[in-house]
Amino acid sequence: MSDIKTLSWLAIIRLGLIQTSLGALVFLPTNVLNRVMVVEYALAASIPGFLITIHHMVQFSRPRIGYGSDVGGKRTPWIIGGMFILATGSLTAAFGATLIPSLGLLGALAAALGYFLIGMGSAAAGTSLLILLSKLVSDQRKPAAASVVWFMMIMGFALTGGITGQLLDPFSEGRLLTVVAGVAVIALALSCTAIIGIERSAKVQPQEPVASSEAKPPFVEALKGVWQESHARRFTIFVFASMLAYSAQDLILEPFVGLTFGWSVGETTALAGVQHGGMLLGMFAMASTTYAFKAKTRHLLHIWIRGGCIISGLSLAALALGGILTSSWPIHLNVFILGTANGGFAVAAIGGMMMLANQGETGRDGLRMGLWGAAQAISFALGGFLGTVAVDIAGLWLAAPAAYGIVFFAEALLFLWAASLIFNIDEQLNNQSSTAATPDGFPVSGQLGGTP
Repeated sequence: MSDIKTLSWLAIIRLGLIQTSLGALVFLPTNVLNRVMVVEYALAASIPGFLITIHHMVQFSRPRIGYGSDVGGKRTPWIIGGMFILATGSLTAAFGATLIPSLGLLGALAAALGYFLIGMGSAAAGTSLLILLSKLVSDQRKPAAASVVWFMMIMGFALTGGITGQLLDPFSEGRLLTVVAGVAVIALALSCTAIIGIERSAKVQPQEPVASSEAKPPFVEALKGVWQESHARRFTIFVFASMLAYSAQDLILEPFVGLTFGWSVGETTALAGVQHGGMLLGMFAMASTTYAFKAKTRHLLHIWIRGGCIISGLSLAALALGGILTSSWPIHLNVFILGTANGGFAVAAIGGMMMLANQGETGRDGLRMGLWGAAQAISFALGGFLGTVAVDIAGLWLAAPAAYGIVFFAEALLFLWAASLIFNIDEQLNNQSSTAATPDGFPVSGQLGGTP
């Protein structure tokens, strides 16, 4: 049996700093460069939109990356390597963007290479980080750890936006490249410092390399094996459906309120703050309740995942009905409840990934995590686009409240379907043996969030 120590909260926060660094490096190309290309360079909005799509679509590589880390048995090299690739991609994307006005296609190709590297780096570092957390964090702490890591990623977005926003004025290409380079250096230094010694101090015994093809099957064969696992397949579909509904509301909520209730730009922007406040409350509530009642971690995690999806769906349906029925609908309360449910279910789903990663055939933790990460990334890439397209199509025949209402109802149905999938996963795992061995030799409960 391997001698594994579970991570302390200090070690979990150290790993969270990697997620903060990752968020900082992703924020610049997906937000700052987007604005620079459209406003300062007067390029068509579709150009940065296409470049950002490259970053999302590269997330298809997550299962292959997870499988690669399974074969080697160590996650630290993948995290450090991924952060180096991500930092290189951010610099390349910024440099390529500054070349577009003068070199046109060549500059765009350089920027595209940068966004490709951003996708590869974030996939490698992010997937491997979650795998490491799933292996080294005790089951009782996993939901709370997911909240901490998610919150620290949001902090990376917020800090980078606030600090770089001050440093970029007055704008110049040289200043832009200097700021991006500075963020890259700081993020790399912070990530490397945070990860040093954590995997080794936990005494994780890597899987011994096996020469036989039977013990170490090709990637496609291993992927087919994982897809045949009922709980892994259902959870993949759950992640895709729930995160598609979650992301589809982002680009249509504020326009809906503005068109339907006549709110100003400032009022709808403030409403987004109300939603984000609700999300932070949901994240904190999920983390605190699951950690405070450790004996019921699994049960509470299920409640947050299923309940969050159900309440999110009902909140979206209420928005749709409110827009159709009355102009005095309590929008602030409705959106705050939606945000709270979104935040709670989102981090609970991350905790669920960490719980389920070692269920099933041994030595496939990374492949499962990569599969779920890919489903999440693809749904985020499609969500905003499909939501806006659906509103435009419905708007050809219906007035704004009804057009938006139909899309909200569709998202609500996705959330309810996702909640039913989680129920089936729970039922499936409860029927499994309670003494299945993990790749490290430890017995597991066979249940989502069981006690080790």
